[in-house]
Amino acid sequence: MRNLVLLSLCAATLPMARGATAPSVAVTPPPASTYVITDVNIVDVERGIVVPRRVVTIVSDRIDQIDARTGSGVPESEKAIAGRGLYLIPGLVDAHVHYFDAPVFGRLMIANGVLLVRDMGMPNDYILKLRDSLNRGETLGPEMIATGAILDGDPPLIPPISLGIKTPEEGRAAVREQGKAGVNMIKVYSGLDQEVFQAIADEAQQQGLKVVGHVPDSIYIEEAAAAGLRSSEHFFGFEKVTGSLLGEPVKFQYAGMGSDAGYLQRLSEVNPERLRSTCLRLKASGLTVCPTVVAFQIGTKMSAVRAGDFPGSEYISGRVRDMWKLLWAQQNDVPDFIWRQWVSLVKELNKAGVPLMVGTDLMLPGIVPGYSVHEEMGIWQDAGIPAVDVLRSATLVPAKFMGLDRRLGAIAKGKTASMVLVRGNPLEDIRNVRQIEGVFRRGRYFSRDDLNRLLHEAKELAQDPNSAL
Repeated sequence: MRNLVLLSLCAATLPMARGATAPSVAVTPPPASTYVITDVNIVDVERGIVVPRRVVTIVSDRIDQIDARTGSGVPESEKAIAGRGLYLIPGLVDAHVHYFDAPVFGRLMIANGVLLVRDMGMPNDYILKLRDSLNRGETLGPEMIATGAILDGDPPLIPPISLGIKTPEEGRAAVREQGKAGVNMIKVYSGLDQEVFQAIADEAQQQGLKVVGHVPDSIYIEEAAAAGLRSSEHFFGFEKVTGSLLGEPVKFQYAGMGSDAGYLQRLSEVNPERLRSTCLRLKASGLTVCPTVVAFQIGTKMSAVRAGDFPGSEYISGRVRDMWKLLWAQQNDVPDFIWRQWVSLVKELNKAGVPLMVGTDLMLPGIVPGYSVHEEMGIWQDAGIPAVDVLRSATLVPAKFMGLDRRLGAIAKGKTASMVLVRGNPLEDIRNVRQIEGVFRRGRYFSRDDLNRLLHEAKELAQDPNSAL
């Protein structure tokens, strides 16, 4: 969330074909094939139940059939996968990334069952080409939805990946240009004036594009939602909610990222009924929230991250480490209360029925592709959010938000075969999702051996000395 200037400059020149140095997993789509998963337990995320002992037939990239056979009599021409004792869930989603080191990121995402991402800010020329390559199956990795360049005030906080907008007319023009470029959504940022934001939101609605991103500091979150903000990222906007509920003055001018975060420390002082009423109003507004709690939790350990002392450090390439050093070398450890109070507020949003999406803000220091999705889910469960709701927020909720629920986000006949086989029931403990036995990425099957190979390749690519800037 701090300045990503150098990140964006390097992203624009990243060689897309760098992954060709790891030949053991092809990136082109495989020939049409049929798989049968026998005797598997299907996790119905919408109903929150396990449907036991089903046989799932996958033809090409689709779920062709689901029935109650136990696996006897599978034709020899079909590839059988023994599903007894396993649980089949939809592919996971990371709803907030900045997708940078594609060869490493893609392998780690698939190995962790993350099969869809939403990129929330990169240069148009870089990210839209990468999105199309991922979605066609030409580059190994998850499917992608992308916002392209960020719309911010003038001057923007992150110039190379942002458009600085001074007037409502410029905002409307920028939305039209982003639409012509082919973005999936419009991302707004903290420095927009209220009238400019409202013009952007209105124009985006006319163009059929959702507005997502930071709640601008110039507007209250409920007003932003009423104007058309469809997803709010991180805790921005909620620090003002807390301050207002405490009866404290809140600023409506940009004064630095998260300048009012201190109000979160006093969340326990807020009247519970007033907080619940606010959450219910946000639900009624149609707002979805992507909290990225893990980014703030890891932020409390910045000194350890700088020293390379964090889980998954072997998968962080030299170019990513260089970005972290250049952009966040002076970043102090984030106060512990921020993530703890924020996740308790996320729990209240969940109780009120506000839709939540799992996201990580990938490219912040210490965020490891794929693995941090599981960390985020574990944080939510530990805060008291039921495992089934956490799983929905990592599958069905983002699929619906991105307009992809006709084929993703659930296990059903006719859906795209983007699924994960796990060894434990995730409705009992969300951490069971980490126990991955196999992954289908649009019908292409990766066994546990294949996933181990992807992890090995990701590690080799990350440790390549030529990967440093």
